[in-house]
Amino acid sequence: MSDAISQPDTNSNNGQTIRPDEAAHFGRLASEWWDPKGSSAMLHRLNPVRLEFVRAAIDRHWPAQSNSAKPLAGKAALDVGCGAGLLCEPLSRLGADVTGVDAAPENIAAAATHAEGMGLPVRYIAGEVGTLDIGTFDLVTAMEVIEHVADKPAFVAALAARLAPVSDQGGGLMILSTPNRTPASRLLLIGAAEATGMIPRGTHHWDDFITPDEMRDLLADAGLTMGEPQGIAFSPAKGLHLSGDLSLNYIVSAVRE
Repeated sequence: MSDAISQPDTNSNNGQTIRPDEAAHFGRLASEWWDPKGSSAMLHRLNPVRLEFVRAAIDRHWPAQSNSAKPLAGKAALDVGCGAGLLCEPLSRLGADVTGVDAAPENIAAAATHAEGMGLPVRYIAGEVGTLDIGTFDLVTAMEVIEHVADKPAFVAALAARLAPVSDQGGGLMILSTPNRTPASRLLLIGAAEATGMIPRGTHHWDDFITPDEMRDLLADAGLTMGEPQGIAFSPAKGLHLSGDLSLNYIVSAVRE
């Protein structure tokens, strides 16, 4: 099955959270998403750490499949703000029927081309998740996305609306990651990382970062209960790794109350 690229319904403005300047910024980087030494090099280092958390969360939520190489077989997954598919492709390999949504058409084109080359049946859609009629999903992810949207409560509500209802199989699972708003993140993620070129300039705006308590409240307002967050920290010995230190970046799971 080849990858499908769909365009959004441009007649609807309901649930608008996309910032055009943010979409344009990431769209300009589309050609380098899959270059581990290019402008997305940090994402390539970050992705295995996020996947470690994702796999553990999947195994807790659906323990019957925890010993399987494809624990998401028979399940549908949605990755919002998918970029060029760095998370979509591993989710597909875990057995999921994957849909990726991104604000930048350039990213969607790069994602579809790469997935097709890998022989992975990922569906990609360019647009605003709140306006798309795409049904519900067992797994919904949004990695390093919420800090870039215009209306964070509306964005979380749109994600929650795509999450499968509670059922005998446990219902849907949501996973999000984002930078924390701390002095350390201002110094390192914006000051040092952008100054040295580890992250492209203009990628982050510190005032848009969200603390874990704020994330918990946003999720609660959308009818979701947040699990215990894990930090994504850095040390010279371990590199990027899951940690109890939430000062730079963290990742959380959430389920319906």
